[in-house]
Amino acid sequence: MSVPSPDRLLITVAPTGAETAKSDCPQLPTTLEELVATARECEAAGAGMVHVHIRDDEHRPTLDLARLTDTVQALHQATDLVVQLSTGGSVHDPLDQRLKVLDAEPDSCSLTMGTTNFGDDVFSNPWPFVCELYQLSQARGVVPEFELFDLGHVAALERLLGKFGLPAGGRVHVDFVMGVPGGMPGTAAALVAGVAALPPEVTSWSATGIGRSTLPVMLASLAQGGHLRVGMEDVLTMARGVPVESNAQLVERAVDAGRVAQRVPMTTAETRALLGLDSLTGAVA
Repeated sequence: MSVPSPDRLLITVAPTGAETAKSDCPQLPTTLEELVATARECEAAGAGMVHVHIRDDEHRPTLDLARLTDTVQALHQATDLVVQLSTGGSVHDPLDQRLKVLDAEPDSCSLTMGTTNFGDDVFSNPWPFVCELYQLSQARGVVPEFELFDLGHVAALERLLGKFGLPAGGRVHVDFVMGVPGGMPGTAAALVAGVAALPPEVTSWSATGIGRSTLPVMLASLAQGGHLRVGMEDVLTMARGVPVESNAQLVERAVDAGRVAQRVPMTTAETRALLGLDSLTGAVA
């Protein structure tokens, strides 16, 4: 399939994350059954890709390989979504466990392009780890989404591509993660600067606004022709004092915003074409 036209909109849903406790947000999908049900609802609403963090039996973040593998398989059986596993896990996960995420055979993985302050913590992504994870994704045929938390991460991406070449599938998709305390602010001006600095190898980009920056980042991304990531990993309120009831709500809001910008949600097949997955042998149809 050819690359989708500019009026098509990729909506990625990040339903769970690693920061919010189930006890604080009972509607957060933390079990496999809840995650699969959420993915189906979000696919029906217009999502093309799901960005996955998983939890253990106590609803705590985990990188357990068996659980990751079961999750990937269950999502492939129940949906046509592109399944992207987080290689960030929680900020406390060791680097060696994060590398093993690719053993679960996802379609895609997140690949954060540098260390960043993350609230009161540090999200560690040293350069040797970034290089090792990238080369592993190339060898395994897993398409990375390069996560950019700061403008310096854009420069690191250019350095990485110059050193190791293009990713599996030959296309370069990035996501600006904005509004994290310690990273770039979730403002239109910051997104404009980030997009202007992208290396020429980048073929598509999306943006994520954390918390109160969700709507400003969404609108700024649509204004520049970018794509969107939404979900309860990133925001838990629809408006001040109005809690999110489901991830599908957030996808539906993104679809509505896209419609105003004359953008139509991508099908899952178009999503695979955008990311280069359709060119990889053995890619899930």
